[in-house]
Amino acid sequence: MPSQQLLQEKVDEVEKIKQLLTRYKVIGVAGLQKVRASQLQELKKSLADKVYMKVIKNTLMRIAIENYKEKPELQKLCEHLTGSNVYLFTNLNPFTLAFILEKGKVKTTAKAGDIAAFDVIVPAGNTGQPPGPIISQLNAVGLPTRIESGSVWISKDTLVVRKGEVIDERLASVLSKLGIKPVEAGLSMKVVYDDGLIITQEHLQLDINGVKKDIERAHCDAFALSLSVAYPTKENVIVLLQIAYQKAYALSINAAIPTRETIVDLIRKAHMQMLSLSSRLPNLEEKAVSSEKP
Repeated sequence: MPSQQLLQEKVDEVEKIKQLLTRYKVIGVAGLQKVRASQLQELKKSLADKVYMKVIKNTLMRIAIENYKEKPELQKLCEHLTGSNVYLFTNLNPFTLAFILEKGKVKTTAKAGDIAAFDVIVPAGNTGQPPGPIISQLNAVGLPTRIESGSVWISKDTLVVRKGEVIDERLASVLSKLGIKPVEAGLSMKVVYDDGLIITQEHLQLDINGVKKDIERAHCDAFALSLSVAYPTKENVIVLLQIAYQKAYALSINAAIPTRETIVDLIRKAHMQMLSLSSRLPNLEEKAVSSEKP
């Protein structure tokens, strides 16, 4: 049976959690798997003014949520409370919070059963390893080899594992010997409660570069459309004036309308037409003479 003191400590802890639930509108749940203690401490320090981070037992968090009636939507968070977690209490935008955690991750060596964080391509080149058992180890994971200058070389760039795939013990050992770190260590946001809304991990992952490209493409399309319909805006008015000037200039030249801007080109055009016509006169005269002969 737990002692009275232990029960009181748990009651006090639940009350502290309820106070945190009151103070912050965003509650994030991040998994602690593959997280180093030094990383966690560094994150706590760097985010101290924006995020309160605390490792809490899931059972205590469930009890606190069940006894916190002010936010009934928090009950939906309970189904995501599995495994070892650190809880993040903040008023930051949840996507900003998830992005900060992603940036805080570091690459590390793999162990059997780890998940590849990205497509791992072993580059061609010198492994720095002398000939020996390493050759069969490299070949066993699909790496083509050759011996050159007393060292084992990988013959060509080779994909050994794709992002999201499990790294087995044999491949983990080879990658470690080659100095390749295919695993990311750090906090990964599992779920966020945002002022009544539950946002799961897959919806928190944003392709920043993809979004930037979409915005740039949309801007280019909108800019081109505004030019085609001659809709003036602060961004396109200079280009619209340039287009209008070019069209007016071309029209005045074609219609031979003299202005201060076109007079030089009109004279030049007339001169060129005169030269073209004069070059044709001898041929016209010859034809005229030959047609007069009997």
